[in-house]
Amino acid sequence: MVKEVHKKTGKSSLYVFFDIIRCGLKYQAGYVDYNLFEMYKMNDEERKTVITRGRNNEFVKNYNDPAYLKYFVDKVEFHKKFSKYINREWLDLNNSNKREFKAFCAKHEVIFAKPQSGMQGKGIVKINVKDKDLDHLFDELVNNGQTLIEEQAFQCKELTELHPDSINTLRVVTLLGEVVAAFIRVGMNHNNVDNFNHEGVAAPIDIDDGIIKYPAIDKKKNLYTKHPLTNKEFVGLKIPHWDEVKKLCEEAALVVPEVGYIGWDVCVGEDKCFFIEANEYPGHDIYQLPPHRDDNYGLLPRFREVEERKKDTFNQKKAIH
Repeated sequence: MVKEVHKKTGKSSLYVFFDIIRCGLKYQAGYVDYNLFEMYKMNDEERKTVITRGRNNEFVKNYNDPAYLKYFVDKVEFHKKFSKYINREWLDLNNSNKREFKAFCAKHEVIFAKPQSGMQGKGIVKINVKDKDLDHLFDELVNNGQTLIEEQAFQCKELTELHPDSINTLRVVTLLGEVVAAFIRVGMNHNNVDNFNHEGVAAPIDIDDGIIKYPAIDKKKNLYTKHPLTNKEFVGLKIPHWDEVKKLCEEAALVVPEVGYIGWDVCVGEDKCFFIEANEYPGHDIYQLPPHRDDNYGLLPRFREVEERKKDTFNQKKAIH
């Protein structure tokens, strides 16, 4: 990393080495954070506003009780706990037989099969069950650990037009029951998933008005004002039903108050917003990347303000719960 930053900046390798160490000690930034957030371009005032990995870990440690993480780590447990917010039929193959699976497939020609746990869209497959040997498919999915079966989710017209091959979800982060950050993920290259780690792109959403104000970015740091396949504009797009999205996440954040820092994956339907899943370890990077920062400042001040304002009230709700 020292060599990479030296090559990009011309700064001496010795200076970069000790600056990375300094950022680690002072701002809890690992060397990946240092490069990802381009901290070598930031002064101390700017650096202290960034939610680094260490600071993100602190929020998780302070507000996410390990005894309650099962509701987010285990997708089946999540579906049970948050059933009123799922808005689609699903089946747990670990607690179902082939007859029930066949009945499910008779109702839904297209299904999604997912591992019961996991991140970054790994192991998720879209299956058209028409003319499939369902006995064989059942055995195959169980053997592969893809035991959560869902009917296909449908999103609104505006987000479908960005990339029709994927459900283009919103990642909405709540801290102590309040939305503090959000971004949209959009699929690329006709992929069935929108995940940033599967060639997808992401763009932050202004949490006040629901408008995308910056170009989307991919993992290689390429920027897109329009989607290269559909030519649809990212910048200026207002997320439909944005107030409903925020209300949904803030209401659901109170269901398990022992977990106070959550990343919700939201599908915006034509008439209703609902969850795809949620993450008990929200990422800290995508919504703070250099092309998306106002005046080179991160989001830590916003998080701290919410923390100070909501901590006592949220703890009271947790005690009652």
